Amino acid sequence: SPEKAMVCFGSMFIELPKAKTREMLRQDQEELDEEINKLRKELRVKVNRLYEAQGKPELKGFNLNPMSAEEMKLINRILEG
Repeated sequence: SPEKAMVCFGSMFIELPKAKTREMLRQDQEELDEEINKLRKELRVKVNRLYEAQGKPELKGFNLNPMSAEEMKLINRILEG
């Protein structure tokens, strides 16, 4: 039906209301984004410790942050003219 969506959970498909499905996906994406950012921060610390243990200088530019989707849209608008 137009108000429902099929969602795959493991090996099962379940029909749920589209609004509920959209909210679940948004919430999952937020949790994934938080986990990704946490892992990026931890990785930076670990890489710096590794380089320090090896007696190498700290990596230049390694502490840069990725651009957000909104920032990317603005850059694309500027490049398109």
